[in-house]
Amino acid sequence: MRSRNRRSEPSGFTLVELLVVIAIIGVLVGLLLPAVQAAREAARRMSCSNNFKQIGLAIHNYHSAYNQLPLHGAGTHHPTPRNIWSNTSNSANRRLSYLVGITPFVEQQAIWETISNPYDRNGVQYPPMGPTPDKDQYSPWATDIPSFRCPSDPGVGLPSLGRTNYVACLGDCTYDGRDGSIIVRSSATRLPYPQDQAFAQAARAKNRGLFQPHDVTRFRDVLDGLSNTVAAGEIATDLGDRDKRTMGYDGPTGVDKDFRDNPSHCRDTPGLIDAQRPQFWASGTPVFSAVEGRGYRWAEYLPYYGGFYTILPPNSEVCSISDTGDTLASATSRHQGGAHILMGDGAVKFITDSIEAGNSRAAMVWEGGNATLGNVPGARSPYGLWGAIGTRASKEVVDGEF
Repeated sequence: MRSRNRRSEPSGFTLVELLVVIAIIGVLVGLLLPAVQAAREAARRMSCSNNFKQIGLAIHNYHSAYNQLPLHGAGTHHPTPRNIWSNTSNSANRRLSYLVGITPFVEQQAIWETISNPYDRNGVQYPPMGPTPDKDQYSPWATDIPSFRCPSDPGVGLPSLGRTNYVACLGDCTYDGRDGSIIVRSSATRLPYPQDQAFAQAARAKNRGLFQPHDVTRFRDVLDGLSNTVAAGEIATDLGDRDKRTMGYDGPTGVDKDFRDNPSHCRDTPGLIDAQRPQFWASGTPVFSAVEGRGYRWAEYLPYYGGFYTILPPNSEVCSISDTGDTLASATSRHQGGAHILMGDGAVKFITDSIEAGNSRAAMVWEGGNATLGNVPGARSPYGLWGAIGTRASKEVVDGEF
């Protein structure tokens, strides 16, 4: 008998089976991508925290070497007295941030050598400690230093100079926030700039942060304890998108007194913040120019560029009278839900936007405060736990973890 040839069975997947496999792969990719993104952000956040820890260690090493914190508002003075907001190539005019002093302690000895020696750029002779920090032709001020940047922040390049995400904590009062006890003004009677009785009295009342503009602070001055006092905070740098956290409201004359007496002035004023996108200023709100974003000058001490206050909760709006004047700004970040802060003992903590921040419409503590408002010099911070950890010697008890 002749055997019958059997027709071979078809091999491979059917169209339906292929579609099912593709659908399963698509679902898995959709589930995994958010997890991958979250893992990447977690890694960036950890790197950001490590950078901040290095800054904290540098501050402690600086204190060990010089028995004081790096000065916030340091640098040379002009050959003749100049107003602190004046720009000049002849000196830094006492406008250098605390970050400049710690560059040798964060493995940036080369940039420190450039800053601390005379420097020639295209025929322009810059003195030791450089010009004021707005001068873009002075290479150190235009340099991005990796230790001063958070990897989660995408801001890079022009129109900024060298960016930073880590600024000094200046306490819980913004009024005349650029001033310490010395009078850096054209009206100064001699050089170096002398202490002024009126400036010193005002500074004692309002400059309650770990860093005091132009004035020396030592660890012994932190009566609340280094572990209970904020040294510095994280900020997001501006991306040119009118973000209320990174570009300041350019307020009219007198607005500095308005937000001194009511820190919620900008959010209480109708039409300033976009109702449809509350993270951004409304289209008609006056803001600073494109070159005046937060975080745009790592070497600048002025509060708008180099400081923050523990008044409004993290990631609140920036309310200001000018980029060289009084500025109400909190800690901000590109992380979800909060921002890092550096404590005086070197610990780095992540503070959420929901931290207990007291009464955001209470008047700030300053020299002209009164008993009725409860903001006389020496009063406890009206801004709750957030305000308490931002002051160095207000004798407020910090109860539990934050």
